[in-house]
Amino acid sequence: MADMTVLFTGLRFKTPVVVASGTFGFGREYSEFFDLSLLGGICVKGLTIKERLGNPPPRIAETPMGILNSVGLQNPGVDAFIAHELPFLRQYNTNIIANISGNTVEEYCLLAEKLSDAKVDMLEVNISCPNIKRGGMAFGTSCDSAALVTREVKKHASIPVMVKLSPNVTDIAEIACAAEEAGADAISLINTLLGMKINIETMKPVLHNNTGGLSGPAVLPIAVRMVCQVANAVKIPILGMGGISRGEDAVEMLLAGADIISVGTALFTDPAAPIKVTQGIKDFLVRKNIASVTELTRRVKLN
Repeated sequence: MADMTVLFTGLRFKTPVVVASGTFGFGREYSEFFDLSLLGGICVKGLTIKERLGNPPPRIAETPMGILNSVGLQNPGVDAFIAHELPFLRQYNTNIIANISGNTVEEYCLLAEKLSDAKVDMLEVNISCPNIKRGGMAFGTSCDSAALVTREVKKHASIPVMVKLSPNVTDIAEIACAAEEAGADAISLINTLLGMKINIETMKPVLHNNTGGLSGPAVLPIAVRMVCQVANAVKIPILGMGGISRGEDAVEMLLAGADIISVGTALFTDPAAPIKVTQGIKDFLVRKNIASVTELTRRVKLN
């Protein structure tokens, strides 16, 4: 049997497969399909300081090989998560990763303090949020703002801090380096790509907010390319995501430079997708006579 364990920011992951924020809720629904302890980790629905109802519908649109979403960070707020959802998740032997979103640096820092005190295992800092103090430009679109959020969150967190990168930038490796220099313990990428779908009969966008984030199998080649670029620019570990639905996809992402990977949109068509992806990785390791999954990371041989 190949060794599937990975040490990631000092935490032991029993497998390199986690589930992505925004696709798994807080795990209650999926716990009816499989034992959540089989997962390497659970990245919970993005959390904000206060409850958010999200954007008006329609806010999901199917596309060829994926979906567009403009859900708008609907969540019960960090205090409700800690009181009602975290105890449920703690029943399972897996790492709990809290995804956090803020419109100001101060909001990010408060979230980091609350969740550190609640003893989740890791933070995933979503820097795709608009910085309302600087005209609404997303924190993750400039090196300076990405570094600022990372540096300040690190001051208020007593657990590992992973920064989630937006692909909607000119040079994602540059942003990754800024986060690393500011003290990030890990990087996760990619977040969704900005897209649009138009109803040709009404001649209006399908989504109420006009645009949304594209995810699903269609984005896999872009995600693999960006993970490879970042892996060649930073030394800190990487969680790779974007379009993974099969074991072969996960292996590709690991070879590109990811230490662990995340399954997201595939859950909507197959709730057991993370378990099947895990088995697919195992089968590949056995077929190639590779002793440990860690031997795959950054092993791609570029031409």
